[in-house]
Amino acid sequence: MKYRKLKNSELNRLSVTDFKNSDKTPLLVVLDNIRSLNNIGSVFRTCDAFAIEKVYLCGITAQPPHNDINKTALGATESVAWEYATDVFTIINKLKADGVKIIAIEQAENSVALQDLELAKNQKYAVIFGNEVKGIQQSLVNAADYCVEIPQVGTKHSLNISVSCGVVLWDLFKKIRL
Repeated sequence: MKYRKLKNSELNRLSVTDFKNSDKTPLLVVLDNIRSLNNIGSVFRTCDAFAIEKVYLCGITAQPPHNDINKTALGATESVAWEYATDVFTIINKLKADGVKIIAIEQAENSVALQDLELAKNQKYAVIFGNEVKGIQQSLVNAADYCVEIPQVGTKHSLNISVSCGVVLWDLFKKIRL
């Protein structure tokens, strides 16, 4: 079998307006104290790819518009809904009150391996990603309904936040939409 690389014009990309009006994956992404503007932009791009409902930017996490975010987001800050809050617990408490289940992505005792996480039908989830060095603060892990870990077998046992986001959102997207 031979393969031919598709041209951009063949990808059937949605316009920003059509994307905003399209059905979204019932997932929310919470970024808490993310330092790297490139990581933030990359997360926006991944959220666009999987039609994530909304991104919450918290703490020191920078907000669009910013050239370094735009460099990796490639316009996804225009398509993906987002909101900023100084305190992450303002968002978490609001989401919990709305019935959203909170998933902390962190290496922790008794964490659930990503591949073993089972999702309930008709349930909305928020996935939290933390600081590149310190991870998710313990009080936020404590507030989560689930703590999920990406299994790793190498020597580093850490992934870049944008890579972690891609791995997690792809897995959850498959479980919810495919």
